[in-house]
Amino acid sequence: MIEWEPDVARWEQVARVIRQRIADGTYAPRTRVPSVMQLVDEYGIAQATAQKVLTRLREEGLIYTAPGLGSFVSDQP
Repeated sequence: MIEWEPDVARWEQVARVIRQRIADGTYAPRTRVPSVMQLVDEYGIAQATAQKVLTRLREEGLIYTAPGLGSFVSDQP
């Protein structure tokens, strides 16, 4: 479980963890990242918060979503 920082939004803290896992290769390019429900279960956050995590990572170009399949790590340059 994550040690929550009181002055940082929870979605940003979870996004930071996922970014780190992408950077260190835990989530390799073209592999699936946790779904909204998996994030809810792992971190005990609301579905809307989990969705915001994935939305932000998509906006940053770190992940992409394949309809019906899930979200995956983008190929990194």
